[in-house]
Amino acid sequence: MQLPVQSQSTLYAEGWEAEAGPEDLLEIARAADRSGFDYLASCDHVGIPRGLAAAMSTIWYDPVATLSFLAAATERVRLLSHVAIVGLRHPLLTAKQYATLDHLSGGRLVLGVGAGHVQEEFEALGVDFRQRGAVLDECLDALRAALGPEEFPEHHGKLYAFEGLGQRPRPAQDHVPLWVGGSSPAALRRAALKGDGWLPQGDPRDRLPAQIARIRELREQAGVQGAFTVGAITEPLYVGTPGWDVGRRTLSGGPQELAESLRAYRAMGVHQIQVRFRSRSRTELTDQIAAFGAEVAPHL
Repeated sequence: MQLPVQSQSTLYAEGWEAEAGPEDLLEIARAADRSGFDYLASCDHVGIPRGLAAAMSTIWYDPVATLSFLAAATERVRLLSHVAIVGLRHPLLTAKQYATLDHLSGGRLVLGVGAGHVQEEFEALGVDFRQRGAVLDECLDALRAALGPEEFPEHHGKLYAFEGLGQRPRPAQDHVPLWVGGSSPAALRRAALKGDGWLPQGDPRDRLPAQIARIRELREQAGVQGAFTVGAITEPLYVGTPGWDVGRRTLSGGPQELAESLRAYRAMGVHQIQVRFRSRSRTELTDQIAAFGAEVAPHL
C-alpha cells in the first residue's frame, strides 16, 4: 500500500490525514508489517507550484527520509519509492541515498522511478523538463551500475559519467529491484526494456490487459529475459459493510467477496496489487489493514 499522510493530494487523501503526523505513520507502518503486507510506498515531489497546490497540496514527505524512518520501526515489509523522480538528482546522489536505505533496512528497498510531471519543479532545479524521458532512461542505466556490487561503480553516458568514486555502504541486496512507473507508451517501453517491474499510473481494469500485453510484446521483441513484476492499483477498498458513504467506486463487502473481485487482477497477469482503504481515522485504517491481512489476503 501507498502510505497515507506522507502525500495528501485531494485525489485520495482522507480528511483525518491533514492533522496526522509521524506517530500516525509509525502505527500504520507497523500494522502493515504485522498484517503481512508486501511493501509500503512513499511518493516524491521537491516542491509544488502555487497553481497546483490547491489540488495536489504541498504535503509531500521526502521518500528517503520517510522510508528510512519507518525501516527502523518495521521488520519485514519492503520499502518502495512510488515513484522517485530520479531525473531531478544526479544518479550518484540517488544511489548513495537509496543504497544506504537498503543497507540500513536489511535489503528491503524497491526503487520505483518515474519521469515526473510538474514542469516548475524541474525548472527550479535546473533540469530540462522536455528531456525528462531521456534523462530517466540514462538514470536507469547509471543506477544499475551505481547500485550494483562494485564499490567503485562506473558509467559513461551522454548526460552522466563517473568512475573511480567509491560508495559504501553497498546495498544489502545483490540486486535492487527497479520498478518503472507510468502508463504512457514511453513509460511502458521503459519499464519493459529497462525495468524489473511496472507500476501503472492508475490504469482501470479494462485497460490493464492491453498494457500488460504490450509490455510482454516489447520484452519478447527485444529478447529481454529475467523476472518481471507487473503491478496494479486497485479501486478503493473497505473490508466489511460500511456504515458511511465510502464512494461509488469503492469495493466493499465480506472477505470472500472482495477476494473474488481482486483475483481478477491475477487473471490479467498482475503479480502485485497496491491497495488503499477508505477510512475516517487512523484507527479505522489500521483496523482495515488488519482485517484485510487476516481475512482477505489468505484467499488471494
